[in-house]
Amino acid sequence: MRHFGHIAPEVRQRLFHQEPCAFSADSPAPLLSAALGATLYSPATRPRLADDVVKQAGNGVVSMVLCLEDSIDDADVAAGEENLVRQFADLDSGEGVEPPLLFIRVRVPEQIPDLVRRLGASVRLLSGFVMPKFTEKRGIPFLEALTTAEAASGRRLFAMPVLESPELLYRESRVDTLEGIARAVDKFRDRVLALRLGVTDFCSSYGLRRAPDMTAYDVQIVASVIADVVNMLGRADGTGFTVTGPVWEYFRVPERMFKPQLRQSPFLEMQAVELREKLIEHAMDGLLREISLDQANGLLGKTCIHPSHVLPVHALSVVSHEEFSDAQDILRPERGGGGVLRSAYTNKMNEVKPHRAWAERTLLRAEVFGVANEDVGFVELLAAGIPG
Repeated sequence: MRHFGHIAPEVRQRLFHQEPCAFSADSPAPLLSAALGATLYSPATRPRLADDVVKQAGNGVVSMVLCLEDSIDDADVAAGEENLVRQFADLDSGEGVEPPLLFIRVRVPEQIPDLVRRLGASVRLLSGFVMPKFTEKRGIPFLEALTTAEAASGRRLFAMPVLESPELLYRESRVDTLEGIARAVDKFRDRVLALRLGVTDFCSSYGLRRAPDMTAYDVQIVASVIADVVNMLGRADGTGFTVTGPVWEYFRVPERMFKPQLRQSPFLEMQAVELREKLIEHAMDGLLREISLDQANGLLGKTCIHPSHVLPVHALSVVSHEEFSDAQDILRPERGGGGVLRSAYTNKMNEVKPHRAWAERTLLRAEVFGVANEDVGFVELLAAGIPG
């Protein structure tokens, strides 16, 4: 699979200076961690789940979570497990089908080895498990269960802990909770693919819900948690993990209080005014702003609950030609001693040592999402990815 692999090769050639690389579920963990992109959640109870997975793969989705937790009723868990086993078998029997990276969101640790056993041969399609309300105390049993299931199945399985517990939100317990989480994930570092933020649960603790014209960063109590999570768990010194962006809850807005947040000029230049209007109608201007703020705050990828959110996440994850040029210049071998140089675009100064970690992350993102051609922006990427 590859990002933007669902669009025609000749279109990719026009859009990209460097096309996104191909990868599979067996690729190295650092590559997969960066490649998760828009991770689409789906209830595990959907009766045609296998067909849905194939359809979404054809529309550019590269990672999905099949959920047995908050997205389904407590009374439907057993039926959801049975459905998952059937749907994985259906996927496994499909010829020439390469599904996205598939993860199962469980409720309790005991589900992990049980589901792996029940999946049988179709476990080869499973990439891992999403672990809810993760703290050191609650998380260690999940990680130990994952290790047991991995040994029994012979299949490499990853963990994606969800950071969403009240202890992480409350100021008096936040640092201790983060330190405990750091100990837990460090102990199982080879198995932890990414850390996911559960912002909906954070808001729930205070009876809050952000409006469609506001981002998670406008809710100050949520923004403070994101900052502390990145501070302690997202460092670029080799101790950190990929931290993914929070879910965007909206896909259509009947009424808005504030002006749209998308500038008109990029759409006018590309004769894509109708695309802009459609994005605004479906609350995508707020989503696009939040994706940009995710990236500015050190997050990569995003939890998604609607297929229409996937393309904006991927389009804004593509590395611009200017970013790529700066990153390459900073990482040239002859620059190992440091120094300052003017960018090739002659609009900024690149400081080699302070910007090195940024450049390394940028080139990894460039590998998985590609580098846009010099004259290509996110409007063209969005327009090209929309199914005709």
